[in-house]
Amino acid sequence: MFFELSEYKERLQKTRERMNNEGIDILIVTHPANMNYLSGYDGWSFYTHQGLLILIDEEEPIWFGREQDSNGARLTTWLSEKNIYGYPDDYVQSTTKHPISFAVNTLKKRVKNLCNIGVEMDNYYFTAKCFEQLLEDLPSSIVKDATLLIPTVRQIKSEQEIIYMKQAARIVERAMQSAIDAIQEGVREGDAAARVYYSQISGTDEFTGDYTAIAPIMPSAERTSTAHLTWTDRRYKRGDIVFLELAGSRHKYHAPLSRTLSIGKPSRELEDIAKVVIDGLNRTLDFIKAGISCEEIEGRWRESISGSKVVKESRVGYSYGLNYPPDWGEHTASLRPGDKTVLKPNMTFHFMPGIWFDAFGFENSEPFRVTENGCETFVKFPQKLFIK
Repeated sequence: MFFELSEYKERLQKTRERMNNEGIDILIVTHPANMNYLSGYDGWSFYTHQGLLILIDEEEPIWFGREQDSNGARLTTWLSEKNIYGYPDDYVQSTTKHPISFAVNTLKKRVKNLCNIGVEMDNYYFTAKCFEQLLEDLPSSIVKDATLLIPTVRQIKSEQEIIYMKQAARIVERAMQSAIDAIQEGVREGDAAARVYYSQISGTDEFTGDYTAIAPIMPSAERTSTAHLTWTDRRYKRGDIVFLELAGSRHKYHAPLSRTLSIGKPSRELEDIAKVVIDGLNRTLDFIKAGISCEEIEGRWRESISGSKVVKESRVGYSYGLNYPPDWGEHTASLRPGDKTVLKPNMTFHFMPGIWFDAFGFENSEPFRVTENGCETFVKFPQKLFIK
C-alpha cells in the first residue's frame, strides 16, 4: 500500500458520512480509481466486473472480483481475508450469469436488509447490464445514483497525495523534454511517441513512473485542429505544428501537461495566438485562490483574452488526480460557466485552454493545486511556442 492505514480509514469514514447524508446503506463501487482510493486495490483487472461493497456500519469494504485477481486484493489492499471474495471464471463474459449477481449473493450473506443501494451509474465500468441485473436480483431495493459520491470526497488531496502528484510532475517534465528533443523533420511520429513512453515509465533516478490514464496525445499538421488524436506513421515535415498533451503518473496520481511545437518558423498568426493564450493563462493563474468558484476562473480567462481573435467555447479546465484509463480527470468540477464549485485548499485542476481552428491549433496548459492565498503549479517547464 502507498498510504498509511489511517488515511484509508479516514477516507472510508468520509465516504460513510456522505452515504448517511444521501440515505445510502450499501454502496457498490465499480470505478477502479474509487476502489484504489478506499482500499489500495491496484490491478489491470477492470476489463472484467469487480468492485467494493461499502456497508455503512462496517469498518472494512468488501472486495469482489475475478477469482484469479483475488490475490491481487490480498497483495495491494488493507482488507482482511474475510472481506475478499473471488467469483469463479464461468462468470467472466458469460451470457447466462453476471458478476453483479455474485456481489448481491455476497451481500445477502452479510446483510439482512438490502434496501437503499448506491451505484455509480455514470462511469465506464458500471454497465447497463450491471444495472439491469441488479434490479432483477433486488426488485424490492431502492437504487440511487452515487456516481459522484466518492469523487467528491477525492477532490481535496492529502499531503501524501500531493507528494505523489509532485513526483508525477517531475516525470512529465522529462517526458515533455524527450518529446521535444525527438521531434524533428523526417522523424516518424511513432518513434517520438516511443521516446515519450520510455520517459513516462522510466521516471527519474529516484522513482519509476506508472502507466498514464490517457495515451500520449501527439497529433501534427492539420490533425492539430482537433483535441484528442495520438500518433500515426507519418514523418514530421517542415512547417508542421505538433501538439504534445502528455502526463506523468506516480501510483496512478497524474500530472498532465500540454505544449505546442513548430517545426521551422511558425506563422505570425500562430505566434500571436500563443502570446494571447500564455498571457491569459498566467493572468488567470494569478487570480486563482481558495474561496472563488470554478465559473469565476473561467470568467477571468475570458476577460484576459477579450479583444483577441482567440475564442474558446469549451471548458478551460477540470479537476484531476488519481485515475485509470481512459481518463485522468475526476469528472467533478469543471472550469466553465455555471459550475459554482467553490475552490478549497488542496483541490487540484488541469488548466487547459486548448484552442482549435479549422486547420491548426495551440495548446499550453498547467496543472495546479489550490492554496489558501493562491495556487501552486506542479510543473516547471517553459511556457512558450517551441520551435525546432
